[in-house]
Amino acid sequence: MLWIRWLVLLLCWGAASGEERRSPPPVEPLDFGFVPSAIYDTHAYYEPGSISILFHMVHAFLYVVQPNPFPKDLIVRVIQQNMGGIKLEEWRKVCFFKHPWIHYEAGFLICTIIGIVFVVLTPVIATCFCMCRCCDNCGGEMHQRQRKNADCHRGFFTASLIATTIFIILGVFVAYAANHNISSQIRNTRRLINTNMRDLKTFANNTPAQIEYLTGQYTTAKNKVMSDLDNIGPLLGSRIHVHLEKEVVPALDSALRMAGAMRETKEALENVSSSLEILQEGIGKLQASLSEERASLSNTLSDPACTNGAVSPTCNTIRSTLPQLGINADYSKLPNVGHALANVNTVLRIDLSNIVQRGYASFNDTPKLVKEQTRNIVTVKGMLDKIGAEITAFSKMFPVEASLSNFTNFLNERHRSIEAFYPQIDQMDFYRWIACVAVLCTIVLILAFNILGLLCGSCGYDKQATPTTRGCMSNTGGNLLMAGVGFSFIFSWALMAVVTTLFAVSGNMEKLICEPLANRQLFKIIDTPFLVHPEKKNFLPGMLFQNPNIDLTLGSVYRECYDNNGLYHALQLETMFNINSFLNRTVYNKDLAKLFESVKVDLKDITLLEQAGRDNLMNFANSGIGQIDYAAFLSEVNKGVTLVDLLSFCADLEDQADQLPRGALENALKGHASSIRTIHREQVVALEQAMSTLSQSIKLLQKTSDDLPVKVTNILSAIDAAEYLIVHNASFVVKQETKNFMQGLEGYFKQYTGWVKSSLTSEVAQCKPISNMVDSMEIVGCSFIVDSVNTFWFGLGGCCILLIPSIIFSIKLAKYYRRMDTEDVFEDGQENWN
Repeated sequence: MLWIRWLVLLLCWGAASGEERRSPPPVEPLDFGFVPSAIYDTHAYYEPGSISILFHMVHAFLYVVQPNPFPKDLIVRVIQQNMGGIKLEEWRKVCFFKHPWIHYEAGFLICTIIGIVFVVLTPVIATCFCMCRCCDNCGGEMHQRQRKNADCHRGFFTASLIATTIFIILGVFVAYAANHNISSQIRNTRRLINTNMRDLKTFANNTPAQIEYLTGQYTTAKNKVMSDLDNIGPLLGSRIHVHLEKEVVPALDSALRMAGAMRETKEALENVSSSLEILQEGIGKLQASLSEERASLSNTLSDPACTNGAVSPTCNTIRSTLPQLGINADYSKLPNVGHALANVNTVLRIDLSNIVQRGYASFNDTPKLVKEQTRNIVTVKGMLDKIGAEITAFSKMFPVEASLSNFTNFLNERHRSIEAFYPQIDQMDFYRWIACVAVLCTIVLILAFNILGLLCGSCGYDKQATPTTRGCMSNTGGNLLMAGVGFSFIFSWALMAVVTTLFAVSGNMEKLICEPLANRQLFKIIDTPFLVHPEKKNFLPGMLFQNPNIDLTLGSVYRECYDNNGLYHALQLETMFNINSFLNRTVYNKDLAKLFESVKVDLKDITLLEQAGRDNLMNFANSGIGQIDYAAFLSEVNKGVTLVDLLSFCADLEDQADQLPRGALENALKGHASSIRTIHREQVVALEQAMSTLSQSIKLLQKTSDDLPVKVTNILSAIDAAEYLIVHNASFVVKQETKNFMQGLEGYFKQYTGWVKSSLTSEVAQCKPISNMVDSMEIVGCSFIVDSVNTFWFGLGGCCILLIPSIIFSIKLAKYYRRMDTEDVFEDGQENWN
C-alpha cells in the first residue's frame, strides 16, 4: 500500500498547485442604477449671423495691425516682477521690457499716432485753409480760368466724389449695424444671465440628492453580500464540491459500475447454469432421435429395390452420408458453475449500489455541512449595518446641504440685484445708442450736403452758361458742396478722436483679452507656476484650499467642467479628502476581515465507501468466476449441435430421392427427410438458442473476470486516494475556496467604491455651469460688446479717412458749379466753358 500513499500525496500536490494557478471566479456585476442627473439650460454658443462677415473683416484688419503672437512670457515676467506693488527698482525692470512691448504694440502705436496726428492737424489745416480762402487763395478767388479739358475734369471729380460718398455710406451702415447689434445682444444677455442662474440653482439643488443616492446605494452591495452569506452553504459548499468532485466522483462511479457488474455476473452465471442443463438434457434426446432415424433410414436402403443397377449408386451415396446424422458437441464434460453462482449470490446479499449511493449523498451534503459549520458568520450582518450607518453619518458630517442652501439664497439675492439693474442698463444703452446715432448723424449731415450738392450741381449745370452767368441751382449745388467741406473740417477731427480712442481700447481688448480667452492662452498665464509669489506654485489651489502645491490649474478646471464632469474631480478634491481611502477604511475594516478569516469547515466526516462495501468488493473478486474454464466452454459452444446441418441433409436426401424411379422407395426416403426436419425444428432449434445464450454469458463472464482482482484493487485505491484527499487536503481546499468566496464578497464592495469614484468623477455635482459662466462672459464681453465696438470704430474710421478725399473732390467740383464774379474774356468774342 506504500505506492498508494505516494499516489495520494501526488494527487494532493497536484490539487494544491492547480489551486494556486486557479484564478478566483468572476464577481457578479451589481446594478447601482443611475445617479439623478441635472439638466442645464444654458447653451453657451453664439452665432452672430450675417454680421459675422463684418466681424471677420475687423479681425483681419486687427491681425494686419497686430500680427504678433500673444506675449504670454512677457506678461508673466511683468506680473511676477510687479506683484505686490511697483517700486522704483521694479520700474527700472519694467523699463528693461519696454522694447518688447513697443515691438508687440507697434501696429497699434502707429495707427494711434496717425489718429492723433489727424486729430491735431485737421483743425490746424482747416484754420489755415479758411484763412487762405479768405485771402482769395486756395480756391477762394471767385474766378474760373478757361481750360479745354474742363468737362473731363468736372466728370472725374463728380465720379470720384460719388464713389467716395458711396463708400462713406457703406461705412455709416457698418457702424450703424454694429451699434444696433450691441443693443440687440444686450437683450440676449438677460437670457444668458437667467439660464446661468437657473443652472447654478439646479447644481445646488441636485447635488445633495446625488450625494444621498451615492450613500444609499451601499445598501445594494450590502444586500448582495447578505444574500451570499445567507446562501453560503450552496455557494461556498458548491465550490468545494466542484473542486473535490474531480477525484471523488470518478472513484464512486467506478464502484457503482462494479456493483452493476456484480448483478450482470449473477445473471450470466444463472444463464450459464440453466443453458448448460438444457443442453445436457437436450443433447441426449437428440442423440437418441438421430440414432433411431439413422437406423430406420439404413433399413430403408436395405430394400431390394436399391440393388437395381440404375438405383444402386444413389442408394450407396445416401448410405455413405448416414454417419453424419450424429451429435457434434459434448456438454456433459463442461464444469458446473454452481459454486461461483453461490458465491456471487452471497456477495449480492449486501447492496453495494446502496452503499455507493450513501457515499454520493455524503459527498453531496458538502453545502449542508458548510452551512452548519458557518453559522457564526451571521454576526457579520450587524457589522455591515454598522458600516452603512458610518457611511451615512459621514455624508451628514459635512454641511453640504446647508452650504448649498446658503449658496442658493445668495444666487437668488444676486439675481434680484441684477434684475433690478436691468432698467439702468437699458437706459444707459439707450443713451449710448443715441450718442452713436448722433455721431453717425454728423457723417449723414456731410453726406446730405454732398448728395444735395451733386444733385443740384448736376441738374442745374448749363454748358452754354458762362461762369458768371450760371444758374441758381448750379450755384446752390456748389455752395452745398462747400458747406459739406466746412462740416467735414468741423466734425472730422472729433470723429477721429472717438475712433482713435475706441481703436486703442477695444482693439487691445480684442488682442490681449478676447483672443487669449478664446484660445485659452489667458488660462496659461494665470496657471503659470509661481506667478503671484515665488513660494506659491499654483494660484488657484492656494486661493481655494490654501495649498498652492496641489497640481490644480484654472485650465484643467475649465476643461473638466466643459466636459460636464463632477466638481469633485474637476477641483481634485481627492487631494484634500480621498473618498476611496475612507471607504476602504470603513468597508474593509479589520474586524470584518478577521470574521471572514475565522470561517472553518471540517470535511472529515465524509465517508465515500463503508467497510461493508469494501468487503463486498473483495468478496466479489474472490467469488471464483476467475477459475471457470472458459476455454472449454468456448470450445464446445463454437461447435455445432450436429455433425451436419440437418436441413441441408434433408434437402440433399430429397434431391437423391427425386433421382429414383417413382415408387415406394422414393416415398420412403422423402418421409425420412420430413422426419429429420421435424427433429431439427423440435430439438435442434431449442438447443441452438441455449448455445447462443451460453456463448454470450460465457463471454460476459470472461470479460468481467479478466483481471477482476486488479480492477477491484484499483477501485479501492481510487476511493482511498479520494478519502485521503478529503481528510488531509480539505483544509487547503476549504481555505482557498473560502478565500475566493470572501474575495467575491469584497468584490461587491469594490464595485461600490469604484462606482462611487466613477460617479463622483462624471455624474455627481456636474460643473458644466462653471464653464458656461466663463463662456457666457466671453460671449457677452467679446462677441456682443468688443466685436460690435470694433466694428463700429472700423466703419466710423473708414468714414473719417474718406472725408479727406471727399473734401478735396468737393472743393474741386464746387468750382464748376458756383457762380463766379469774374471770367476770362477773349478779343474774338469766342468763349468756351465746356
